[in-house]
Amino acid sequence: MIRDQETLNQLVDLIERFVREKLVPAEEQMAEEARLPDDILQEMKALGLFGLTIPEEYGGLGLTMEEEILVSIALGRTSPAFRSIMGTNNGIGSAAVVFSGTEEQKQKYLPKYASGEWISCFCLTEPDAGSDAASLKTTAIRDGDNYILNGSKRFITNAAVADTFNVMARTNPEIKGARGISSFIVEKGTPGITLGPIDKKMGQSGSLTCDVIFEDCPVPAENIIGTEGEGFITAMRVLDRGRLHISGVSIGAAERLISDALDYAMQRKQFGKPIAEQQLIQAMLADSQTDTYAAKCMTLETARKRDNGESVSTESSACKLFSTEMVGKVADRAVQIHGGAGYMSEYAVERFYRDVRLFRLYEGTSQIQQLIIARNMIKDAS
Repeated sequence: MIRDQETLNQLVDLIERFVREKLVPAEEQMAEEARLPDDILQEMKALGLFGLTIPEEYGGLGLTMEEEILVSIALGRTSPAFRSIMGTNNGIGSAAVVFSGTEEQKQKYLPKYASGEWISCFCLTEPDAGSDAASLKTTAIRDGDNYILNGSKRFITNAAVADTFNVMARTNPEIKGARGISSFIVEKGTPGITLGPIDKKMGQSGSLTCDVIFEDCPVPAENIIGTEGEGFITAMRVLDRGRLHISGVSIGAAERLISDALDYAMQRKQFGKPIAEQQLIQAMLADSQTDTYAAKCMTLETARKRDNGESVSTESSACKLFSTEMVGKVADRAVQIHGGAGYMSEYAVERFYRDVRLFRLYEGTSQIQQLIIARNMIKDAS
């Protein structure tokens, strides 16, 4: 946790400068090569970006939720693929260990995540279990001192470069739904792990995803996170935080898109004057600025509530729903303001238009957020 506002401001300023001076100039290289340049990876490690949310006693910065949002907004102003490589170490790949891991697990894994020495990933989605995560089929059957994993996971971010896999599996196949699911840490090199080919995606080139297949994969019993049947509950806690993080990234991306659109509108001339003087262009800029401001306010407010110990399940879903839908609209307006140029790959808005589309899908689709919000409302009213 940052203990004073001045130190927090310095951290955010440092990250904003790193984004502006190092990451933005490397966006095209990342998109073309579909890989993070090695020098940038090392700088990210040196800046402590892999341990932003990991507790200080394990080598991280231990940022609060509000502090994490401010950092995620700064990181959102460049290609999402840069954030993706360190995002799992700060979120879905490490949070279960932070929340429910044993002290031995925390001592073994968290310092390596915080330094970037090890990359983590989160294995929940399956070929037949995405939004309906409680129906997952991967099994983990106890056999002496081990659990034997069998099953397939799909679209797993950073799996291709991961050193550990946080795997959700059914430890009691006779129990249907969430109560039979447990969480495990599986290390790279464990027999029985096979990786599928790198996925070809619409956007976010450089953020590597692939399938992970477990065939009679033995995992030591001490690698279970929490107790049997607790995995799904922990996963939902992980996703609650992750949804706020993605909200922050969406806000940062929207701010970048607005900046690029405004710059273009000030320079591009039609009918003898900059198109920024055209009222319909101004309307698109104004709507984008207003939507982004609203998303920022609600996300920071929810982050503060979470830091105060309040339950924010409904609010987190509302932030994720609004912010990710918002940035899609902002991206569309930014392309429209650029006109034909916005359809050309030489302009960043074309890439962002594709990149931000994923925000409405992962960490729970927009429709899942709607269901969570409505169900919580009904529950609270009962």
